[in-house]
Amino acid sequence: MKHLFTFLGLLLTTTFFAQDIAVLKYNGGGDWYSNPTSLPNLVKFCNTEIGTALNEKTATVEAGSIDIFQYPFVHMTGHGNVVFNTEEALNLRNYLNSGGFLHIDDNYGMLPYVTKALKQVYPNQDLVELPANHPIFSSAFNFKKGLPKIHEHDGKRPQALGLFHDGRLVVLLTVESDLGDGWEDPEVHNDPEEVRLKALQMGANIIKFVFGN
Repeated sequence: MKHLFTFLGLLLTTTFFAQDIAVLKYNGGGDWYSNPTSLPNLVKFCNTEIGTALNEKTATVEAGSIDIFQYPFVHMTGHGNVVFNTEEALNLRNYLNSGGFLHIDDNYGMLPYVTKALKQVYPNQDLVELPANHPIFSSAFNFKKGLPKIHEHDGKRPQALGLFHDGRLVVLLTVESDLGDGWEDPEVHNDPEEVRLKALQMGANIIKFVFGN
């Protein structure tokens, strides 16, 4: 309950000013710091294209820190191992159950590790695929086929997987898409502009779905 009041109080405070979002720092050896330009670029796109008021200076927050309750939206990425200890898993569960949202973007190779780590957060839940008609795919821009394909990786179809609390989507895991690479500065991956635009538009959909703008 203490965390709930902390989260709601900070959320109400940021309602009248720029809202803050953060990158999740986690243990296990995975490169949580991947794609350093992706989230700032997504913020700029959202502020310009869908009228959000997000702070362009994104923060970093640790999985076990109470500071996570300051951020309605937390983004997580990487290529490798992810480990949550008992305290971190509990802190994340309290954060998510109190109104927070975690977007995990598999930058390639992260899926088996983060799936196992999420079992510590919600041991009685399995990730479920979101259908193409889920509102997250049309909250700002319309993706009739669901999650767009940005990078090939293993050539598999992109999937948006979710965990829910009381009927509310609290964790979104995007795999075989790599939205974060598409959000990065154009010269980083040299993606065609139309591909990069799809990534940014889908990112804006996620932001709008979370913030309800």
